[in-house]
Amino acid sequence: MSSINTNASAMTALQTLSATNKALNTTQGRIATGLRVAEASDNAAYWSIATTMRSDNKALSTVQDSLGLGASKVDTAYTGMNKAIDTLNEIKVKLVAANGASNADKAKIQTEVKALQDQLKSYADGATFSGTNMLSVNSGAAASPDVKVVSAFNRDASGTASISTIDIKVESIKLYEAGTGVATTGKGILDSERTSAGVEGTANAVTLGTYDAADTFQVATMKLTDGTLFANDQQLTQMLGVVESALKDMNTAATDLGAAKSRIELQKSFTSSLMDSIDRGVGQLVDADMNKESTRLQALQVQQQLGIQALSIANGNSQSIMSLFRG
Repeated sequence: MSSINTNASAMTALQTLSATNKALNTTQGRIATGLRVAEASDNAAYWSIATTMRSDNKALSTVQDSLGLGASKVDTAYTGMNKAIDTLNEIKVKLVAANGASNADKAKIQTEVKALQDQLKSYADGATFSGTNMLSVNSGAAASPDVKVVSAFNRDASGTASISTIDIKVESIKLYEAGTGVATTGKGILDSERTSAGVEGTANAVTLGTYDAADTFQVATMKLTDGTLFANDQQLTQMLGVVESALKDMNTAATDLGAAKSRIELQKSFTSSLMDSIDRGVGQLVDADMNKESTRLQALQVQQQLGIQALSIANGNSQSIMSLFRG
């Protein structure tokens, strides 16, 4: 049956061509963006997951920067600590040399020891990076706060985000404490009152030349002579024990810094790998398969051409009815 009011063939051809054009636009969009899920309407669940993971990856990028900054802070403190250990070993050598020496020689050695003590303070004060100094601090009347390095951005199964940190305990590694309200046992390794047994809770005033088993010394200020009085060999032995005690604590502090440095480097490597893993996971959800899309594009272009041809034929059928009315 032929009708001039309803051309069923043309309607079918037009619907087919419209569907082909829609699919063609979708495929061209995927090829242009490289994404099969570019917006929520493409696949709401995948789009939501991908958007959240991209946001988390940006947070991980900031974590990576924080780890780099933290690594620099720890490395600076570690370098200062190692130089201070070397210098304190030099003081140890001078004290050994002063045993049995004349007062004149002790005065000369004292000049060298004072220079080394000043150098120790210089190392500690100079070990600053981005405003953070873990070797020379001023904690007021409280314990020195830990230095916190942001190490991870976490999201649990319920979607709650949290931050993890690597904490460096400044209280156990500081060399100098300028806080006036800090207890004697809260001072730094080099400015605390010590005997060969370690840090003492109270100071015992030293009189050079007069031995007292309870005498305490600060590595930062101990003297072989005050210009008038001179330390005797027993006091020099006490000073040597104090230096050994301080060296032990400094070696422990350097070990702690080294461990923190190693942990930060491991976390940096892990964070970098995690970011790559998330990128791959997001890609698997939303990226278009370009080989498949290019093949599909060619097929749709052929379908489009055939659809246009079919619509032309369907419209031509209506024109043939006119021939029936020609004389």
